[in-house]
Amino acid sequence: MSVFADRLRDAVARIGAPLCVGLDPFPDRLPALFGDGEDLSAWERFFTEILALAASRAAIVKPQLGLFEAFGAEGYALARALTASARAQGLLVLLDAKRGDIGSTAEGYAKAALGPAPGFDADCVTVNPYLGRDSLTPFLNLAAAHGKGVAILARTSNTGAADLQDAPSSNGPLWERTAAMIAAEAPRLAGHGGWSGTMAVVGATWPEEARRARTLMPKTLFLVPGYGAQGASGADAVAGFVPGPSGLEGGIVSSSRAVLYPKSADSAASLSAWREAVAGAMDAAHAELAAACHT
Repeated sequence: MSVFADRLRDAVARIGAPLCVGLDPFPDRLPALFGDGEDLSAWERFFTEILALAASRAAIVKPQLGLFEAFGAEGYALARALTASARAQGLLVLLDAKRGDIGSTAEGYAKAALGPAPGFDADCVTVNPYLGRDSLTPFLNLAAAHGKGVAILARTSNTGAADLQDAPSSNGPLWERTAAMIAAEAPRLAGHGGWSGTMAVVGATWPEEARRARTLMPKTLFLVPGYGAQGASGADAVAGFVPGPSGLEGGIVSSSRAVLYPKSADSAASLSAWREAVAGAMDAAHAELAAACHT
């Protein structure tokens, strides 16, 4: 059984850039070509097209579960179906659920995200560590048993991150203490390539902190949000990456709104024109991140 860290590294090498395409259904952003943004069948058509375009341009996709859950049980079911479709097309899937609980509840969340049907059987899931190390254990246990990954919030990209993550602790800012906890768990999900699937979420909007995070978590793959619509550049996004055999490596960079809803697609009068616009946005992100990794 291959482990997630190795599968992800191989996928990035095959695609040629560390691009992760987020799947974020915003009802007011759905192009009229696909129908009403409150209609899940329209979103199914939209994301079916997105996955087809992403399969040759991205290493992994990231369904934002909270946005699907807003549609109720049917939205949850669509997220599961898209996960299965993405994996069938050779894409890895990181379920962005940001779960955080303890004991049997955390075990339930872990099975739902990483376990086989009726679970999502995703390759990786995001979790919130602020209930402590025991809130991570059920996810790490299941991931270790089934070759999955766990992406733990560390230094997030939002402006309010400083409210708690920069709070002083006995070992520096709280986020650094979290990073040390993540690093201690890294060997559990280590791959043959040297990287760990015990990932850390480190925002592209904090490049200096990303460099510091790398010193604290030398073997941890990063999930990097904040690139694209939040304003971070490709160079910012890979600030925490390190030299590898084929350029900078050490994680994946997520782009959602910038590649799902590019301005060039707003005026598309046909499906072919829309495909061209979205493919162009994905290609631009791919090219910028590839260039940033080979400077």
